[in-house]
Amino acid sequence: MATFYDHPEILFITLTAIIFCLWRLNKRKNCYSPTNWPVVGMLPGILQNCHRIHDYATDILSENGGTFQLKGPYLCNMDMLVTSDPTNIHYIFSKNFSNYPKGPEFRKIFEILGDGIFNADFELWEFHRRTTLSFMSDSKFYGLLERAVWEKVESGLIPVLDYFCEQETEADLQDIFQRLTFDSICKLVLEYDPRSLSVDMPYIPAEKAFNDAVEALLHRHVVPESIWKLQKWLGISKERKLKQAWKAFDEFIYPCIGLQNSDQSLLALFRKGYGEKNGDSRKFLRDTALSLMFAGRDTTSTCLTWLFWLIAVNPETEEKIRREIGTELQVKNWRRFDVEESRKLVYLHGALCESLRLFPPVALEHKAPIRPDNLPSGNFIQENARVVISFYSVGRMESVWGKDCLEFKPERWITPAGGIKHEPSYKFPAFNAGPRTCLGKEMAFIQMKMVAATIIYNYSIQLVEGHPVYPSDSIILQAKHGLNVRLSKRNRSM
Repeated sequence: MATFYDHPEILFITLTAIIFCLWRLNKRKNCYSPTNWPVVGMLPGILQNCHRIHDYATDILSENGGTFQLKGPYLCNMDMLVTSDPTNIHYIFSKNFSNYPKGPEFRKIFEILGDGIFNADFELWEFHRRTTLSFMSDSKFYGLLERAVWEKVESGLIPVLDYFCEQETEADLQDIFQRLTFDSICKLVLEYDPRSLSVDMPYIPAEKAFNDAVEALLHRHVVPESIWKLQKWLGISKERKLKQAWKAFDEFIYPCIGLQNSDQSLLALFRKGYGEKNGDSRKFLRDTALSLMFAGRDTTSTCLTWLFWLIAVNPETEEKIRREIGTELQVKNWRRFDVEESRKLVYLHGALCESLRLFPPVALEHKAPIRPDNLPSGNFIQENARVVISFYSVGRMESVWGKDCLEFKPERWITPAGGIKHEPSYKFPAFNAGPRTCLGKEMAFIQMKMVAATIIYNYSIQLVEGHPVYPSDSIILQAKHGLNVRLSKRNRSM
């Protein structure tokens, strides 16, 4: 019977293969980049790390200079270029903006948003932006915003926080912020306040549906389209929750649209502009309202949640914010402050920017070129190829923000003269970048400053010991298990 010794060349090849495999395994011990396996591509590595997908993407991008070509399973259309390189972001979002619409793949994944602004391209996107801008550019807008924010703070936020202080029970700040921003954006867009932020903390299906929806949308990014479509057809897994969320949104939004009587509301402007060309506008108004509700509820509440976690683990920053409030607003006993006064809170502004840098509410963006292109990083992209931009990773890149990129430093946003330091949007894309930069950026900062200042000045906050706080695996970077804290009232005089 023949043995290896009768065929030394086979023995040599076998030993060489074994040694090579051992060398590769040893080499990959400190390597984050996933192995590109036959047939299944890099999917095993993704699934193995899906519980920490945003940090995993950051590890891979850091190791590969900010851009990485991800290979999906054979014939599954999952190949994508992932980047956090600011030069690529600037090129895609600004310099060659016209070549990078959201694309058909984006619309498939985010079908729940229909023809809302997040899915819109070309003429429809221009209509959305023009209409929203005209509403927000009205001279009365910021006065209305200021009154609306303070009314919600005084009638909803403060009573709820006082209740938790009196009961000496744990409070989930993330839940409180989500309810506050949900009520606020509903009032702005639908002219209806559902009063989800009240002492009895009522369960409103549409308010809670956002959490299930954003997790399902990330799921669609990391599994083959055939898999999530099968799950959708069978009504199982995250697709079942997305279907339930869709139903909750429709049952909440459509009746509100039917009750609208004002000719001066935001939806009235959309109804007039869209209806003149397209007739029945109810479905379009539903899509528009839902997109604006996503923007207004999740982004602002997420930033506030991470702000309070960051200052809780960096208590010296909390004291600096309190001193700034007392000094700049000349506060001895708490009072409202207006939009102009909010701009004096530079250190608080820097703290909010740090929260947005480290935990951008929208973790990633999705693009598809309509023509083949070469990125500044040297990567070639085919027509309609999937390009994913990791906003989360940008803020954690040492090459972009320096060796202290993981540290919470509000000071990095303050100029030597004491003003607010502005960074280009391709380096700080928390509000998107280029022509698609968020129109509500200024509105968000005003609302967040009013809410944050109220809490920091009037209450002491302690994290609940042992409560886990880390990002969820979703499109929106919420805290997976909320932010549980204990509240106590401070002496309001400084």
